[in-house]
Amino acid sequence: MKGDEARKLLGFPPNCRPSASQVRAAYKRKVWESHPDRFPVHEKSCAESKFKLISEAYRCLQSGPSRDPGPGSVVYSHVVRSGVPRAYGGSKNQVSIKVPFLFIILGTVALGGLSAARAYKKQREAYPSHNPFLP
Repeated sequence: MKGDEARKLLGFPPNCRPSASQVRAAYKRKVWESHPDRFPVHEKSCAESKFKLISEAYRCLQSGPSRDPGPGSVVYSHVVRSGVPRAYGGSKNQVSIKVPFLFIILGTVALGGLSAARAYKKQREAYPSHNPFLP
């Protein structure tokens, strides 16, 4: 579809250069007017074809003349993987990452347990009754 046809279909003058927000607003208005679900059964096929034309006009105006790939041109897309590369601790190094973490956790629990045992022993010596609520 050509740009002039698309502008005329969305309600713009043929030589007009609408902004993206104007195109979007005109598209929403035209889609609301011509949506096939708003018509009776015997008029649905006509409404569907008009709806498809409006969608094609919107795509044409959104892509613009400079970004519109012509016939025979190919559009390439590049897929980028996310995550940590294997050289920097990816999936092959999971065991070597887990081991130091495990030592840190076990060391903290062990040292914290000894500190708590020492504190409890001091309290028991200071207060001979084993009830912590009595002075």
